[in-house]
Amino acid sequence: MYIRVSTAGQLDGYGLEAQEKDCRRWAKKHGHKLIKVCTDGAVSGKTTDDERPGLTEALGIIAAGDADGILAPTLDRLARELTVQEAALSVIWAYGRRAFTVDHGEHVPDDEDDPMRKFVRQVMGAAADLERGLIAKRLRNGRKTKAAAGGYAYGAPAYGQRAEDKTLTVDSNEAAVLDQMRTWQAEGVSIRAIADRLNTAGIPTKRGGRWHPTTVNRLLSPDARAAARQQSAQARAAEREQTKRQRADRILHRLT
Repeated sequence: MYIRVSTAGQLDGYGLEAQEKDCRRWAKKHGHKLIKVCTDGAVSGKTTDDERPGLTEALGIIAAGDADGILAPTLDRLARELTVQEAALSVIWAYGRRAFTVDHGEHVPDDEDDPMRKFVRQVMGAAADLERGLIAKRLRNGRKTKAAAGGYAYGAPAYGQRAEDKTLTVDSNEAAVLDQMRTWQAEGVSIRAIADRLNTAGIPTKRGGRWHPTTVNRLLSPDARAAARQQSAQARAAEREQTKRQRADRILHRLT
């Protein structure tokens, strides 16, 4: 059995426990014995196969001849991205094994005399990819609209606030500390000295650590907060580009 959860899976409520229950019920009904449950938790269906240890383990069991097939709840649980789906199926079929999903039953190997079989499977896979892309887009747009209206959309609440039922409320303890910091600043106390006073008083930061001048400056200076947000956005963009490059390099290595 192969099961997987990702952001999309958590949103639609189809978690690991529900997937495993469906698979066990299907296997029992159709007379199959499950010998191993391989799991990938909180990974995207678009993640490549070599970044998914659960799928890699399942395919390894197939290649070793220790199982006759793989059972997944749906093909898009196996992989949301069509290329990963087709690669996994090709491995299963290359070793003469079988691929099953709860919602479809057996996915039989491609047949040169029946090209529609492959076409329909790939169209369904592409449709699943499109559906999740549209869901993700709607969620992003909803968050942006809520944030533009001054609401709480996502992310860690700022110092002086906390999230309750997806709504920001005032954290009275932190708000009092923030007021004290502003008072010190108005009195001419330096940013570094404010950090020292907070640490001496044993007052923790939002995450429970020690205060640093840069942390204090971000809270007291709008320009510093804007610069920090821009720096974080640039770092996230760079990380995404690095991930894309690493995946491309792995694919190139396989081809060469």
